[in-house]
Amino acid sequence: MPIHLSIPGRGESVWRYLVLDLNGTLSADGIVIPGVAERIQALGNTLEIRLLTADTRGTAQEIAHQLAIRCHRIGRHEQSAQKARFISSLGAESVVAIGNGANDSEMLALADLGIAVLGPEGTAVSALLRADIVVPDICTALDLLLNPQRVVATLRV
Repeated sequence: MPIHLSIPGRGESVWRYLVLDLNGTLSADGIVIPGVAERIQALGNTLEIRLLTADTRGTAQEIAHQLAIRCHRIGRHEQSAQKARFISSLGAESVVAIGNGANDSEMLALADLGIAVLGPEGTAVSALLRADIVVPDICTALDLLLNPQRVVATLRV
């Protein structure tokens, strides 16, 4: 069942997909950040979750298996454009995207809700500027989706 949300000044949203960057977002130094697995499991009842990564550390398949989510790998070139095309293929109006890198900036801007994470591997300024919401860590980002009225409180005008 998707997340239905009415945000004053922004309108109605129906989110069916959660698209997550891997390195620096869900993981630090190739290891899943504590607390992520439990939140992903809880959100799996509501959203179709996709891991979208260039897999620079070679851990994507293992982490996707560990989290029981689907993994989509992108190539090494034009990563930001590849991620944006993936968001478009799902129907951007039904997507929440979470990331931290420069290669996430276009997907954060295109998704109905883009969340930039200030993670332990840093955050690109371009990602911050293109996101709708900025949070201190991935667990806070996932908690927003587990408690969607927090999104309303942040984005209402």
